[in-house]
Amino acid sequence: MSPTQKVNALIYCRVSSLKQVREGHGLSSQETRCREYARIKNYTVVECFHDEGVSGGLTDRAGMQAMLAFLRHHKKDQHVVLIDDISRLARGLEAHIQLRTAISVAGGKLESPSIEFGEDSDSMLVENLLASVSQHQRQKNAEQVIHRMRARALNGYWVSSAALGYRYETVKGHGKLLVRHEPLALIIQEGLEGFAQGRFETQGEVKRFFESHAAFPKGRDGTVHVQRVADILKRPLYAGYINLPDWDIHLHPGKHEALISFGTFTKIQERLAGKAKVPARADINHDFPLRGFVTCGCCSKPMTACWSKGRSGKYPYYLCDTKGCAVYRKSVRKEKIEAEFEALLMQLRPSEELYDLAMKMFKALWDNRLENRTQETSSLKLEATKVEQQIAKLVDRVVITDSPTLLMTYEDRIKNLEAKKIELQEKMAQCGRALPDFDKTYRTAFTFLANPYKTWASGRLEDRRTVLKLVFSDRLPYDRNSGYRTAKTTLPFKVLANISAQKHEMVGLTGLEPVTLGFEGRCSIQLSYRPRAG
Repeated sequence: MSPTQKVNALIYCRVSSLKQVREGHGLSSQETRCREYARIKNYTVVECFHDEGVSGGLTDRAGMQAMLAFLRHHKKDQHVVLIDDISRLARGLEAHIQLRTAISVAGGKLESPSIEFGEDSDSMLVENLLASVSQHQRQKNAEQVIHRMRARALNGYWVSSAALGYRYETVKGHGKLLVRHEPLALIIQEGLEGFAQGRFETQGEVKRFFESHAAFPKGRDGTVHVQRVADILKRPLYAGYINLPDWDIHLHPGKHEALISFGTFTKIQERLAGKAKVPARADINHDFPLRGFVTCGCCSKPMTACWSKGRSGKYPYYLCDTKGCAVYRKSVRKEKIEAEFEALLMQLRPSEELYDLAMKMFKALWDNRLENRTQETSSLKLEATKVEQQIAKLVDRVVITDSPTLLMTYEDRIKNLEAKKIELQEKMAQCGRALPDFDKTYRTAFTFLANPYKTWASGRLEDRRTVLKLVFSDRLPYDRNSGYRTAKTTLPFKVLANISAQKHEMVGLTGLEPVTLGFEGRCSIQLSYRPRAG
């Protein structure tokens, strides 16, 4: 090439992290050095190509491909390709050789202010050694990052992007810590607890619950993807634990605030592993809240429901759709069957005297619970000790076994026992806490007991399903001629009914769980009683 011949130059710059892109230092400093080198060499810079936030181990990069296309298009004019350092071209020997060859084939000549490229064997050896060193640095940096992230995870801190319902906040003494992100945290908490308690029968119902909240993020089609729902239901992070199997971290206690208890998380996993239920049709259930709960008084099969087209419009009906039944396809008007149900529900409202008596019963059970907390804690500690002993025995077996099959079996059993130990520790922690005020704890429960119809009258499908589950222990049989047959109610309502008919005597507490207070007056109560002849 003649000394006076004009030489065109292309500049290629690359940074691997988005932080470097945002701060704007990496790309600009590389380009400045290359332009200074071009000025000294009397090159004319005609174009500059950038790759932002792209790993040096990759060869398929937008900026690189654009530069190669430019070289091929202007192949008749020789161009020099300037890079700040050999690591900016690639951080791997294989990737370096591929890109070096591609640039040469496209008509470019590689130069750098940091290294002199040549075609002789010595120059190629130095170049390849430098590329190998660059690859080693990249791999070493990746290892160090992973080690630091794993160490932080072992200290109880989440190290990935914030899960839905959380956001990162810089907290003194912790650095970046996951904190609740409202109102998403509250929505997810209600969805998880609802699925654990059976308020939502299927993942599809949880999906529709999330979609009903404007604050919950949705896709372009305005819906929540089923995989997002599945991921939320399976994440131990919401129970306060970090689980990273690839880093050999299993259910490690996190520093962040849990949205649900570990017991609730366990119930969710048990439900997910159980028999799948057929998703309920949202449109049908909203129109017919008793569909599937009311059974035919003739064949005892659940009644279905539908809209029937008439001369003046569509009319809602319940009916038995079981072939062979004496009332097969004989419909009952929706307003009739639901009005009779509401009348039945209002009959369950106790008198004021009965309500006061029930309050005294629950207060006695509550006081009994306070007295037995020490004994309950001792029992839990004993059970936890047995679990730890079982884990220790299995660990000893893992050490001496040579069978891969047995090793996997032992490891699975250890994980299950570790989960059980966490659940026991959680219960012991709850026993150690001071119980809240009785009135504050049971206010919602007794409001529901006093008038379950009030919750039903809210009109929300979730509330109505809650009423059906908390009030009735079995489906309601319905006869087209005589109406509802004797309803089987749950224990609290059965107790109230029996008290009104005969005298009773409370017995020692076998188990009393505090109510789970949710939205719109939902609750659950457990108590023990024994009737005594009057």
